[in-house]
Amino acid sequence: MIIGIATIELRIPMNDSLKGKRSVIKPIIARLRSEYNVSVAEVDHQDSWRSAVLGVACVSSDRDYAHGLLMKVVESVERWRLDADLVDYEIELIS
Repeated sequence: MIIGIATIELRIPMNDSLKGKRSVIKPIIARLRSEYNVSVAEVDHQDSWRSAVLGVACVSSDRDYAHGLLMKVVESVERWRLDADLVDYEIELIS
């Protein structure tokens, strides 16, 4: 069993409230869950208006599949929202 974990750091430069941040983050989380069948949560910077860290997890029997899936997730997050910039990401595979 392989557990894949992606940590995605986002910057939301034009935001000025936590409500505005939620309006950016919640659709990303919902779409990732729907399209990729992964677990997603905001895991850091909850009180910051202009940054967010998302944790994404998947379980697979194939190491390459898990890594590929998480790369697609990262690429999708970067493409979907013009109001959120991908600052950094990290993918970790645990066997």
